[in-house]
Amino acid sequence: MNKKDTVVFDLDGTLLDTLDDLTGSVQYALARMGYPSRTRDEVRSFVGNGIAVLINKAVPAGTEEEKIQETLEIFKKHYADHCNDKTGPYPGIEELIDALQEKNIKMAIVSNKADFATKELAQIYFKGRIPVAIGEKESEGIRKKPAPDTVYKSLELLGSRIEDAVYVGDSEVDIATAKNAGMDLILCSWGFRDVDYLKSLGGDVIIDQPEEILSIIM
Repeated sequence: MNKKDTVVFDLDGTLLDTLDDLTGSVQYALARMGYPSRTRDEVRSFVGNGIAVLINKAVPAGTEEEKIQETLEIFKKHYADHCNDKTGPYPGIEELIDALQEKNIKMAIVSNKADFATKELAQIYFKGRIPVAIGEKESEGIRKKPAPDTVYKSLELLGSRIEDAVYVGDSEVDIATAKNAGMDLILCSWGFRDVDYLKSLGGDVIIDQPEEILSIIM
């Protein structure tokens, strides 16, 4: 991998451990609708493709579309108020971001999480350090990952080139996103997917500690 001046991060499972808050809001929405609950591990397997897909997978099979949308709205309202109850950066992430900023590496976040939550969490944890944060904005014609749209938009806002950027993620969605964007990829082992699973999908640069990114891109 050649030297890079830009890092584009996934959010959930890469920078922040958001699983407990996502699980809590899923469980709340399902309970409100009278549906069976889902476990933390089940929610872990559902995340990655946005909250609409998350809720579609969480509700009982055969649920009517109207009820799915009602569940989704309950989830969104609850998560808006509780997206940071238990969420926090993975160990070593804060130090990594500081080190990248010190070395004048440009950074962005692209996520399939709702845009409001992506921006809110980016402001809480990375204000003044990661200037670009883009969530799910398909209503504005920006396709969600694994389409490359959010990556391209982030690079445009940073003034960076694809060949000078690396994508960092933790899932099959991130592998496909990097491939579709035509950019190098680093996968992290601490996220929402099993390492053997990532390897089976062709992930060949997998790190165990955030600081490893520095030696790869510098």
